Amino acid sequence: MIKMIFSDMDGTLLDEQGQLPDGFDSVARCLRERGVMFAPCSGRQYFSLLDTFRDYREEFLFLAENGTMVRYRGKELFSSPMDHGMGMQVIRALEDVPHVYTAYCGKKNAYVLECQYDAVFAAEMRKYYTHCTTVQDFEGIDDEMIKASFWDSTGQADRRIYDPLRRFRGPLQVALSSDSWVDVMNADINKGVAVRHVQRSLGVRPEECAAFGDYLNDAELMEAVGYSFAMANAHPSIKRLARYETESNAEHGVLRGIRRLIDAGLCDP
Repeated sequence: MIKMIFSDMDGTLLDEQGQLPDGFDSVARCLRERGVMFAPCSGRQYFSLLDTFRDYREEFLFLAENGTMVRYRGKELFSSPMDHGMGMQVIRALEDVPHVYTAYCGKKNAYVLECQYDAVFAAEMRKYYTHCTTVQDFEGIDDEMIKASFWDSTGQADRRIYDPLRRFRGPLQVALSSDSWVDVMNADINKGVAVRHVQRSLGVRPEECAAFGDYLNDAELMEAVGYSFAMANAHPSIKRLARYETESNAEHGVLRGIRRLIDAGLCDP
């Protein structure tokens, strides 16, 4: 029987307006009644996830920043801070590339350069980071870096960010998380690693878990669970990895997939 359900957010659980789909509370209540834990599993900041799920702060487990930060009821279960020097090398590699913006993602906050924080970047950051502050430079920040994120305002992150950062692959992981965003983290961390850590910590087997995802940074998540669902709008690689497919995020595919699991008796206590 399924004990945990992990779900990506953007392009997966959230609708096209970036909102929780109608009917989410009803499905969450059904899972609660059956003792199934729901876990948002996102590239978003932990504090952003808390704001989205403010009524579930003590109920859900949160895997944030692509698995580099895992918390339950405010307690850190797992994190993967980067070497500061290596992180700064990555940041400096793109500092002169036009239309590319940088976010230093720490445990306490997200940090952006004051000189880059124009109205366009501010609007984009607010989608994913509710705790964010501007700094003159990144060197003196008193916060562990768990991820460096880069946004390309032209929507060509694969060519303009991902390709130039390929040389850091090995000691670090460079992940294309959308057409506009690239995340850089420790090489040994991803959503799947974080999920397996949670499974070991809570004594839950992979076959007792389900997951929903849509993009390349969900690949390891698909491999870490027994019931993996790709959205209809998912990247072709994710569709090949997943065991099942559900409707698109615009059609509330996560809720429909969960209801099918419930109707099949796979979520019964």
